Amino acid sequence: MTDIHSIRHSLAPELNKLNDLIAERLRSSNPLINDVISRYLSQKGKQLRPMMVILTARILGACDPDRVITSGASIEMLHNASLIHDDVIDQSSTRHGMPTINAMWDNHIAVLVGDYFVSTALQLVITTGDLRAVNTIASLGRLLSTGEMDQINIATNHSISEEAYFEIITHKTASLFIACVEMGAYASDATQEQLDIMRRFACLFGQCFQIKDDIFDYFHSESLGKPTGNDLREGKVTLPLIHALKATDHPRCAEMNALVSRDGLSDEEIATLIDYAIEAGGIEYADATLMRLRNEAAAVLSSLGDVDTTPLLSLLDYIIARDM
Repeated sequence: MTDIHSIRHSLAPELNKLNDLIAERLRSSNPLINDVISRYLSQKGKQLRPMMVILTARILGACDPDRVITSGASIEMLHNASLIHDDVIDQSSTRHGMPTINAMWDNHIAVLVGDYFVSTALQLVITTGDLRAVNTIASLGRLLSTGEMDQINIATNHSISEEAYFEIITHKTASLFIACVEMGAYASDATQEQLDIMRRFACLFGQCFQIKDDIFDYFHSESLGKPTGNDLREGKVTLPLIHALKATDHPRCAEMNALVSRDGLSDEEIATLIDYAIEAGGIEYADATLMRLRNEAAAVLSSLGDVDTTPLLSLLDYIIARDM
């Protein structure tokens, strides 16, 4: 399996059941909720997170397919809740070129629907009867919120180190992928050693995912559904620029460090910072970091022993090579 389509095809039976379960659990007697959710669910993303739950369970030999579907569905609902709330926080009108709930309705509706997703995810995971799984979902909400708050705090202070950057992306992105492998492992009665290996892999996977997402912000693409430099508009300094701002041998380094500390950057100033990050080798550094983390993740997976980890490695290679 070398691309997302072949991986999805191999998981089609499970994903179809999972999507049916999500739609069933989210159904409400309230017509407005049903209308909003129906429109939202019609715009399915790649569903990487439930795919990771299912693939982890397969690799570790899960014997309860219904438990795997329930676990994946609860993760996907919580992920969707985080996206809905993020769009409110970021005041986003589109996501991947499609209108957001807050744009189609308003912030009040979006927040309430996001909360509805969270509550439904918790109700669903309780049916597994596994307190570890319940704790994973409950803890995930805290980690996602912490990551977002850390990023807001950093944006206010206009300063970020590479260490702080990795801490933020581990909380706000990698934590969700770690939860995915935990749910898949719990459905498989995995050993503690297997669980630790999968957690480390998922952390590296999530870091790769976010770094790739951050690289996109330095280039214009209609398919992304957001303008270039959107992160800088929101006060977010990401890995390419973090590295470039440390290039003290570059003649514009001091000037760019002074510029990035200003409030309310103009479009022209954002373009200047983006050009500088590219010119000072920020993209090459981020790409090299991606490959270093990818190779580390592959080495981690190999320690599982005599199991076929090809699908998970293919998923990792896909998120690194993707163009949106």
